[in-house]
Amino acid sequence: MTEPRYTPLAQSLPATVPFVGPETQERQRGAPFVARLGANESVFGPSPRAIAAMAETAIWMYGDPENHDLRDALADHHGVSPENIVVGEGIDGLLGYLVRLMVGPGDAVVTSDGAYPTFNYHVAGFGGTLHKVPYRDDHEDPVALFAKAAEVDAKLVYLANPDNPMGSWHSGADIMSAMENLPDGCLLVLDEAYVECAPEGTAAPVAADDPRVIRMRTFSKVYGMAGARVGYAIAAPGLISAFNKVRNHFGMNRTAQAGALAALQDSDWLDHVQTKITEARTQISRIARENGLIPLPSATNFVAIDCGRDGAFAKAVLDALVAQGIFVRMPFAAPQNRSIRVSCGEISDLEAFATALPRALAAAKAQAG
Repeated sequence: MTEPRYTPLAQSLPATVPFVGPETQERQRGAPFVARLGANESVFGPSPRAIAAMAETAIWMYGDPENHDLRDALADHHGVSPENIVVGEGIDGLLGYLVRLMVGPGDAVVTSDGAYPTFNYHVAGFGGTLHKVPYRDDHEDPVALFAKAAEVDAKLVYLANPDNPMGSWHSGADIMSAMENLPDGCLLVLDEAYVECAPEGTAAPVAADDPRVIRMRTFSKVYGMAGARVGYAIAAPGLISAFNKVRNHFGMNRTAQAGALAALQDSDWLDHVQTKITEARTQISRIARENGLIPLPSATNFVAIDCGRDGAFAKAVLDALVAQGIFVRMPFAAPQNRSIRVSCGEISDLEAFATALPRALAAAKAQAG
């Protein structure tokens, strides 16, 4: 029997995914989670208008391959042209298309050590060479990122603002100032997945036609539609047009398109969720402090909690929470891996976390000796 003839690159890659999903963990532990506080979804759900629009959609039809109505609405929302907008299967899908457009074997790409791993996964999948810089004071470091990009002649440099997994952020003005040192020929991938959770002035005031930047946004966080997989990017028309060379033109299903369009038009629900996120961040921070831990400032829909020791101790805390049915995650790289990351949740979710955390800390301390 013959085997498929994989490319040398495919043969060299591990068969893995960037994240182990909560469903996988539930199957492994043989029980559902009591509180799902690890994936930064919005447990507060989508707009009722979005739910109604999705329920009424004729799903037997393919979605519009041009995403015309949603692109027009997004253009109006941001005060740009539809030619500045591409819609795709979440930011993850758009990152994959972008890397496919820009990165070939050996091409240099820069990111922060411990930043969003799905971007790294795509770079590896197309043979790019990743160069990493450390966080600075639990923030991604734009100055260091752009200096490294100049050093290695990077095609792409990735920066999330606000950041995942730490929840930290820079002002948009600081991002613009740092961009003065972005090297020629290097595209800044500015991931703004959490920007609707952040203080006013966090979004970088980048002109939509600026050829140096592509900004990524999503309906997975504040809009509460993570399962629908709707993301979009804002960039110069030439780059947006290039996505048509590689994207899956029927990748967006009609229900997701309708839901995103309705969600975008419901500003009252957006305000409601933003308020719930603020309240939940306050509650998570209070729980952390009551247990002698340090909650880090957050501009996202989660809070990173400094467990006060090293990554091994934080992992023991995480494992003990999971054993009690509390799904949380933690950063991958030191020294940020001294923390656990807890997503915003409903009161019942956070009460379950508050009950489980002291037991988890006791178990971790006993394990550490």
